[in-house]
Amino acid sequence: MSSEDIGSSSSSLQEYVGQQQHNKIQPSTDDDYNEDDYESRRLHLVRTVSSINHHNFDEKFDTISREISRQVTNKEGEFQLRLDEFNLAKILANFVYFAKKQGIVLRKSGITFQDLCVYGVDESFAIAPTVTDLLKGPVGAVQAILSQMKTPPRKILKNLNGFAKPGESVLVLGRPGAGCTTFLKALSGTDFDLYKGVTGDIRYDGLPQKEMLKLFKNDLVYNPELDVHFPHLTVDQTLTFAIACKTPEMRINGVTRDEFINAKKEILATVFGLRHTYHTKVGNDFVRGVSGGERKRVSIAEALACNGSIYCWDNATRGLDASTALEFAQAIRTSTKLLKTTAFVTIYQAGEGIYETFDRVTVLYDGHQVYYGPANKAKKYFEDMGWECPPRQSTAEFLTAITDPIGRFPRAGWENKVPRTAQDFEHYWLNSPQYQELMQEIKDYNDEIDEDETRSKYYQSIQQEKMKGSRTKSPFTISYLEQLKLCFIRSYQRILGDSAYTITLMFASVAQAFVAGSLYYNTPDDVSGAFSRGGVIFFAVLFMSLMGLAEISASFSSRPILMKQKNYTMYHPSADSLSNFVMSIPISIFINTFFVIILYFLSNLARDAGKFFICYLFVIMLHLTMKSMFQAIAAINKSIAGANAMGGILMLASLMYSSYMIQRPSMHPWFKWISYINPVLYAFEAVIASEFHGRKMQCTSQYLTPSGPGYENLGAGEQVCTFIGSVPGQSWVLGDDYLRIAYTYRFSHVWRNLGILFGFLAFFLAIATLGTEYVKPITGGGDKLLFLKGKVPEHITLPSEKKEEDIESGGNSDTTATSNGTLSQGKSEEKAAIVDDGLKAKGVFVWKDVDYVIPYEGKKRQLLQNVSGYCVPGTLTALMGESGAGKTTLLNVLAQRVDFGVITGDMLVNGRPLDTSFSRRTGYVQQQDIHFSEVTVRESLQFAARLRRSNDVSDAEKLEYVEKIIDVLDMRGYADAVVGRLGNGLNVEQRKKLSIGVELVAKPSLLLFLDEPTSGLDSQSAWAIVKLLRDLANAGQSILCTIHQPSATLFEEFDRLLLLKKGGIVTYFGDIGPRSRTILDYFERNGARHCDDKENPAEYILEAIGAGATASTDFDWGEIWAQSPEKVQTDAKRDELINESAKNATDTSATDSPSEKNLTSKYATPYWYQFRHVTHRTSLIFYRDPDYIAAKVFLMTIAGLFIGFTFFGLKHTKTGAQNGMFCAFLSCVIAAPLINQMLEKAGSRDIYEVREKLSNTYHWSLLILPQIIFEVIYMIIGGTIMFVCLYFPTQVSTVASHSGMFYFSQAIFLQTFAVSFGLMVSYVSPDIESASVIVSFLYTFIVSFSGVVQPVNLMPGFWTFMNKVSPYTYFIQNLVSSFLHDRTIRCNAKELSYFNPPSGQTCKEFASAFISRNGGYLVDEGATSNCGYCNFSNADQYLLTIGAKFSYRWRNIGFFCVYIIFNISVCLVLYYFLRYRKVSFNVTGLVNKFKKSKK
Repeated sequence: MSSEDIGSSSSSLQEYVGQQQHNKIQPSTDDDYNEDDYESRRLHLVRTVSSINHHNFDEKFDTISREISRQVTNKEGEFQLRLDEFNLAKILANFVYFAKKQGIVLRKSGITFQDLCVYGVDESFAIAPTVTDLLKGPVGAVQAILSQMKTPPRKILKNLNGFAKPGESVLVLGRPGAGCTTFLKALSGTDFDLYKGVTGDIRYDGLPQKEMLKLFKNDLVYNPELDVHFPHLTVDQTLTFAIACKTPEMRINGVTRDEFINAKKEILATVFGLRHTYHTKVGNDFVRGVSGGERKRVSIAEALACNGSIYCWDNATRGLDASTALEFAQAIRTSTKLLKTTAFVTIYQAGEGIYETFDRVTVLYDGHQVYYGPANKAKKYFEDMGWECPPRQSTAEFLTAITDPIGRFPRAGWENKVPRTAQDFEHYWLNSPQYQELMQEIKDYNDEIDEDETRSKYYQSIQQEKMKGSRTKSPFTISYLEQLKLCFIRSYQRILGDSAYTITLMFASVAQAFVAGSLYYNTPDDVSGAFSRGGVIFFAVLFMSLMGLAEISASFSSRPILMKQKNYTMYHPSADSLSNFVMSIPISIFINTFFVIILYFLSNLARDAGKFFICYLFVIMLHLTMKSMFQAIAAINKSIAGANAMGGILMLASLMYSSYMIQRPSMHPWFKWISYINPVLYAFEAVIASEFHGRKMQCTSQYLTPSGPGYENLGAGEQVCTFIGSVPGQSWVLGDDYLRIAYTYRFSHVWRNLGILFGFLAFFLAIATLGTEYVKPITGGGDKLLFLKGKVPEHITLPSEKKEEDIESGGNSDTTATSNGTLSQGKSEEKAAIVDDGLKAKGVFVWKDVDYVIPYEGKKRQLLQNVSGYCVPGTLTALMGESGAGKTTLLNVLAQRVDFGVITGDMLVNGRPLDTSFSRRTGYVQQQDIHFSEVTVRESLQFAARLRRSNDVSDAEKLEYVEKIIDVLDMRGYADAVVGRLGNGLNVEQRKKLSIGVELVAKPSLLLFLDEPTSGLDSQSAWAIVKLLRDLANAGQSILCTIHQPSATLFEEFDRLLLLKKGGIVTYFGDIGPRSRTILDYFERNGARHCDDKENPAEYILEAIGAGATASTDFDWGEIWAQSPEKVQTDAKRDELINESAKNATDTSATDSPSEKNLTSKYATPYWYQFRHVTHRTSLIFYRDPDYIAAKVFLMTIAGLFIGFTFFGLKHTKTGAQNGMFCAFLSCVIAAPLINQMLEKAGSRDIYEVREKLSNTYHWSLLILPQIIFEVIYMIIGGTIMFVCLYFPTQVSTVASHSGMFYFSQAIFLQTFAVSFGLMVSYVSPDIESASVIVSFLYTFIVSFSGVVQPVNLMPGFWTFMNKVSPYTYFIQNLVSSFLHDRTIRCNAKELSYFNPPSGQTCKEFASAFISRNGGYLVDEGATSNCGYCNFSNADQYLLTIGAKFSYRWRNIGFFCVYIIFNISVCLVLYYFLRYRKVSFNVTGLVNKFKKSKK
């Protein structure tokens, strides 16, 4: 048989399996069957398939499998995959046939559930938390816990019953909040910890759910609605990983793992049209990648790779075009039938073609089951109940509308007979014969099932599937070692895909090594270099360890993906955690090789190979240990704010108790234990002990007492070396003695410490892996509305009106209806008010021959080709095409929202090129609903209205119009609810309405663009949105809208259609016509098949042009359109509009209103007006985010107490003075983790750049300045608390001039500097992880040159200017001088230096000249021997050694102001050029040119 014949056969089979409603197969008998005739065999095959129904599927299946296998196998009778002859049904049937033939047991499972109830927390709403809640402190926390404990559980799902046999698919219908998601999660055993309880009897072919979840969890697959993937992985890498995790040990024909993975990947990619995206990143809302529809298809393919027997698909067609959605439903139908799996699918906008692919349907109404039965009988059931299905409304729409008081219509004469409430519908259902029939079918099915046989087959199949080395009871297909291997490969791919972070880390490390190495350049070998030698070693072990702080952000960004794939039983999350760590080892070695070599040799550390490699080894070990510690912190915390706070405290503890700043002998007993569990200390001890071991350091003149003029020729004992570890009579100090006395360190501890570090590493890795495995991030159980205090609507609070709603909706409904289920009179009046409000558009927008070309992998890629069209006032234009056809691209190009690539063609308004007023005169509703989560719906709308409407319009008029829009969009019930986050705030529909409202309140006078406004909505909500657009168009608004899955009735609301196919090629632009006849006639006249009256025209035209993943067509519809008379007419109409509108515009330009003339300015309102309202919104964002503020204040409070009690009661000794300096130093260092917290809050940058910048809402500088203001306010509050906690435990001077200056410098100026510094970095960095690295680099830079870790007198000459430039030089001067000014010093016995005066002289007589020059005092001036000398008598003398004076304090305050202003200025300038204007150096282009030249 030829390949063409096989392809023909496969095409016939797929047409039946996928599109029975379109194909009319003529029945014939088997009498004409001829084994040797191909056509006879083909028809017999079709008849075999067509005879399959729910009752005789099992008997017929073997027949079809054998027949297909004969037509697709090769000559050797083996399984063969040929993508040029692709047919899913054929491949699956062949697969099943060979599996049976080769003894491979394929698992199948039906499901029954009886009296299924799910209980959740009874929270239909909550009060939005604010900062004032923090004032309640622990009392408020206890009250919240007690209140939650007293809250009774609430039934989310109420006594659901049903079943599905193997090979059946069930459609789950209901409005958002009906319980569909909860139902799917209950059946799949997903996220049970979110609910209070799940009761009822759920069985999988007899196996109870508890046993199924314990032993066979991998058979239950729940595919969530939202698409979460690693954005920097390609589609190929994502699918390969998923399939590899589920590759069985026993495979057909014994193919290798790689062959199996590649074959299955090709099948999935072909089914869902992903082969062309293999090498494209998956991406997300902020990382450029595949389109939204393609990303959804990746999610579907990933789930299908899991080999489940029970699939639960949650709104799996969200974001897919109608043709691809239909192909998805057909693929699910085919796979369930042939593989005998079971599928439960929720689809919010299901066309008739999709609906007909399902065997059964269930309808949920506020958690009540109101129908469960055959899909082909559901419509009649509700019609018999008394409801009427409007013409051309699909069955799925009709069934969903039944649960909507506004969307349902009783038949004439049944108005007072039909059920009204969810309870009424449930009562009707429970008393219906259909319910009795269902219960009997469940009983009969359970009686047929042999539980032991099911269990036996499952065990047999699982053992065949599991890889060798897997645990018997493990739910995972592959062994843990294989999981580690796959995760390791993926970690490598993620690093390559997101190279920005690694490159930033590499650059920062090398740069810092050069800076620090040159700072300690050529450190002296005598005692003068001992402190510096310790400083460079401390820096070496600490810098790379602090780089690990970025792990916290990275861990939380990947957590949702790990949780999803854990539910898929792909791998243990701990395998991913370990693989990420293992993958970081070579990177750590690579980076630290450069870091250590540069730092080690520049700073003149010991030129000894053994000592070098000890330093190298311990720096790497500590880097890995601290990295794992921060990973563990992220793993055991549920929120990133808590993780950052804990990370900051542990970082501070590691720094303070490393024994570099405060040595163990000086530590207070209550915190001394920290030093024994501090890995930094052990690494520091090992490296410094190795460095000083065997070192003989000469004592320089500055350390000889007495010395100088008159003390040149002293005898032994008359002059002593005052350096720690000196021995009387010796002019040198042994390094080992110095370490033993100063630090209590010994060289013998080096290898012991290596073992301790390995122990720490193992401990932290264990915590990280266990935490990743068992701790879930904070998640919400549903869309619970969060209202402002005192703003809860009455209908929610009244007990009599409280309904039992689903946890997903939180009991809040968007719509209201009168008792007879119709719209109230007020609604019509409000919509009419829009017409009277001057909404009519005042211009014609035309685009002509638009091309768009982008650079792609060194070449050019054309996304749009000669696209022409127009929008006139009062019309609603649809933009359609399959996923990836260029709909969103065209919308972005037309809306002037593209900032790269080459655009050619004409875009005209009233016949003239676009000017600066275009963005002001248009509105753009994005596909992603991006809003500030802390602001209410009303505040969001008021903000947009105030800033985007002209200043000529009064504030009262703007707010009045906002209230009208709230009513028109049915948002009155939640207008005072904060947006929140998904699961804890507005639901999907409410967010979409808010997105539309934000653009409507701006009153666009020209055009409103909308990108997928109905995506993710149920059919009723989608109808409400499109009906609103229709009303707006009728009011005179001009609207261009992309839409994916319109129903027939929804499609006919549009006036005109622009249809694209892949490549951005126009296949139609023109009127849709009454009942879509105009466009249908066009396609039928040009060769497409006839469209049946019951078909959805939108699905029909997409099918006709070959849209979809596997669809194709013999017609070039782009060429047909280009040659059609319709295009000639359209072009003529376009040119006519250009000429007429240009003439009209000229005639009316002189009479334009002032507000119209003001549109030429970039912004609608003056700068200070913008400043006022942006500042107000920013204040609300901070005020309503108590978690962020609490984490900040908690960190500063704990840090203050920690530092204060570490240096509790500073002694009046030299060590006490030095500790005072370190105390001041540490109070500055705590700013580092605080800055890391700020980076997370800078997410407002993304919202501005994605939405507000493009609509010219406000000046770009106002993104930054208000945040600086409120960050400073809360930082000063935290700094005040920290001052109290830190300053007074040290028991230093409380004189106002001292304590006041410390407070002024630390709590006000230091915190303001930290804010300006942190935001400067965050607003110019590519992402948060890179910002964390840059902060660490720059922060270490300014700390290094502050004069603490390296005294300025020991800095190389070319770096001394950096000491003057570093802001921390002046902060530490002010803080330490406030601490120590006028403080007396009395050395203890260990700090005194002893020398003997010449015979006949007293100590005073001998040393008076020396003391007068150098300061200090003698313990006993009259002694004649053993003179005890202390080189400081007061702390001001010590301050001079670090360049500090109390008199510098006001000068330094001036410097603080300069630094803060400089940071803010640099932030604004760099943001403007790098992010706003996106000025860049084309490094990539230079690299590509270099590569080409090399070739």
